[in-house]
Amino acid sequence: MFKKIVNKMIVVVMVLCLGMVFTGCGKSDISQYEKIKESGKIVVGTSADYPPYEFHTEINGKDEIVGFDIEIAKEIAKDMGVELEIKDMDFGGLLAALNTGTVDFVVAGMTPTDERKEKVDFTNIYYNATQAVVVKVENKDKIKSMDDLKGKKIGVQMGSIQEGIAKDQVEEAEVKSLGKVSDLMLELKNDKVDALIVELPVAKAYVNKNSDLGLTNVTVKDETGGSAIAIKKGSKELTDQMNKTLDKLVKENKIEEFVVKATDMID
Repeated sequence: MFKKIVNKMIVVVMVLCLGMVFTGCGKSDISQYEKIKESGKIVVGTSADYPPYEFHTEINGKDEIVGFDIEIAKEIAKDMGVELEIKDMDFGGLLAALNTGTVDFVVAGMTPTDERKEKVDFTNIYYNATQAVVVKVENKDKIKSMDDLKGKKIGVQMGSIQEGIAKDQVEEAEVKSLGKVSDLMLELKNDKVDALIVELPVAKAYVNKNSDLGLTNVTVKDETGGSAIAIKKGSKELTDQMNKTLDKLVKENKIEEFVVKATDMID
């Protein structure tokens, strides 16, 4: 009798264990794409101080995050049939947030460098922009080449491609890296740095709003490529889906339309 009870208990335990195994396997086999579809929401991480890519503005008395990157994110969410949630943070923390699952993807004018590719996957390039040098307006004609920046204090966004450019292309540069471009512009205005290296659309956006800032004619070498969307490594189904949306937007010239619209929204 005792032996029969023990055998029955063993069978019950085995069944429960198998159930747990299969349940566990089911959960682990669900892709990032499927998880997002099931939840009905996709979370984008961005750094909203980079007009016209992403920035804050007031709409009907309410603070909103807008920009052509945000329009792209909206199109991705629409094509997936899910709601979009936007999380604003410092640029330097975006990939960490992606890898910890705080956000599902990152759209922030990000260049897919080899170093970043070791940590995350990227979509196809969706936008190419050149780099620019911004100075105080009275120094605009004094800076004619990268050589003229030798030994100067250069402001760049932390973790950005411009940080690498300043370190690699400016001799004896004192590089100051901050999380937000808006803070860098204040540093320039207050003579805490001599020049900033930022992408041309961003430079134009700030210079157009600030009469004391000037855009130089300096040519900055940048062989790293344009902007792409970052996704957690191994999320092939999600990457493929985003590439479909990007291919459609590029083909229909929608991204250029988004750039123009976002630029017009800058105060």
